[in-house]
Amino acid sequence: MDAVKTNITDFNMNFFNLEGKVALITGGNSGLGQGFALALAKAGADIFAVSMAEDEETKQLIEAEGVQYHLMISDITEDGACKQVVEKCLSVYGKIDILLNNAGININEKDVTKFTRLQWDKMVSVNLTAPFDLAHEVAKYMIPQKSGKIINTCSLFSYLGGQWSPAYAATKHGLSGFTKAYCDELAQYNIQVNGIAPGYFATDVTEVTRADPESNKRILDHIPANRWGNIQDLMGTMVFLASDASNYVNGTLINVDGGYLVR
Repeated sequence: MDAVKTNITDFNMNFFNLEGKVALITGGNSGLGQGFALALAKAGADIFAVSMAEDEETKQLIEAEGVQYHLMISDITEDGACKQVVEKCLSVYGKIDILLNNAGININEKDVTKFTRLQWDKMVSVNLTAPFDLAHEVAKYMIPQKSGKIINTCSLFSYLGGQWSPAYAATKHGLSGFTKAYCDELAQYNIQVNGIAPGYFATDVTEVTRADPESNKRILDHIPANRWGNIQDLMGTMVFLASDASNYVNGTLINVDGGYLVR
């Protein structure tokens, strides 16, 4: 059997198995982040979550999968916080295989002239600077290890303008660029850096929009699938990006949007 066919027959569903892996996740105990954390746990990964608040529900969901869960309360925008987060994860689990930069905020202001520098700086700190700081610290560990996955939660606004929130679009465009730049730096060490770009999902954050008939129709008319996404729609993509099944996927964004961007 030639080398190509041998390579084909070597593939099996264990490529998606994350048993024995450790995933460091920011913003992993609510909304989409909670779904991401649970997806990785269901695939076998131990979870190190970073949040601003305690959350017993996520702990119960994760531990019910038979894996370990550790929560660190931290404001990742504070000086030195990301270094402390990485050091704590290493002290708890001894390694880091997956970094998911998921924490993010959005501040809307309908009058663009009232969108302040203070609001801009806050969003840049959470959405762009903290992911850089965490990836920078994690890379110091992953490079000698010669393996790792860095996944950034991007957005459709990594491609689009951001009406009412110029900083949100700017930071998500920046996170997309950072994803590509760090792929270029780290691919030589067998580290994959990718992004996941969710579309419009049915979460607590979008409840008001979904409840308004006009706004709901406007969004659904733009989605070929003709429905809002549910968190389960994202979970398989997250496992794929975190697993060996994506070892040759690097520097890309995977859009999970029901086709929104094609219209």
